[in-house]
Amino acid sequence: MASEYDEHTRHLPRILCLHGSGTNAPIFQIQCRRLSSCLRPYFRLVYAEAPFACLPGPDVGSVFADCGPFKRWLPDEKDQCPDAEVVAAIDTSLGAAMKDDTNAGATGPWVGLLGFSQGGRVAASLLYRQQMKGENQESPVSGDGWRFGVVMAGRGPIVSLDPETCRSALLGRPRAELPVTRQDVDQTEVAKGHHLLRVPTLHVHGKFDPDLKFHKELLHMYCENGTARLLEWAGEHRVPIKPADVKPLVDGILELAAATGTSV
Repeated sequence: MASEYDEHTRHLPRILCLHGSGTNAPIFQIQCRRLSSCLRPYFRLVYAEAPFACLPGPDVGSVFADCGPFKRWLPDEKDQCPDAEVVAAIDTSLGAAMKDDTNAGATGPWVGLLGFSQGGRVAASLLYRQQMKGENQESPVSGDGWRFGVVMAGRGPIVSLDPETCRSALLGRPRAELPVTRQDVDQTEVAKGHHLLRVPTLHVHGKFDPDLKFHKELLHMYCENGTARLLEWAGEHRVPIKPADVKPLVDGILELAAATGTSV
């Protein structure tokens, strides 16, 4: 776990950040350096470490070769890890990051999730689980309840993290990485709408991301109309760094926070 700020931010609302596959919490902290600097007056960012070891992601090894071990949130299908163990490992990782930050003296409420790539998919899935367990009820890793999510380059489908409440046939399994295609969609299930995320989200899409069509599917197939906002920027599969790209993202996060009753 890595916390972004010093004792001067201990009182601020906290956002839990989930890195992409093939990286780790310290690397994600570096990747988010410009964003976190701009958010410092408003939020305390805490970076969680995924539970499963893996190879470095594309372009990660060349830049961060000495920064391993590299991690992922969802194991490959071939790993044969039972779904329940995957979910338990994710919850343990998130809980450890949150507990460590609180033990470091932070007191602000946990208000949002921010995830990139696979971390974005897991962030959306955590929000969906909370929703299905009941609005404003205690979640497995936080008693405050997540108010919003920032999903950067996250693909569908949303993953079922609780078989008792997350039962739509359109949901993915924790250890399956295959995207849902139009041919897979059962229109009867779509009409029911049980798979839709209603917790407010901001989706950040790079216009030149080679996986953009999958990110659009998460937005358009798995988020209820009127609850999700879209921010597009002229980039590929990475976190925005240039000031001109970061400012709209910061503004979008602050607007989303205000709309969900978060005082910043």
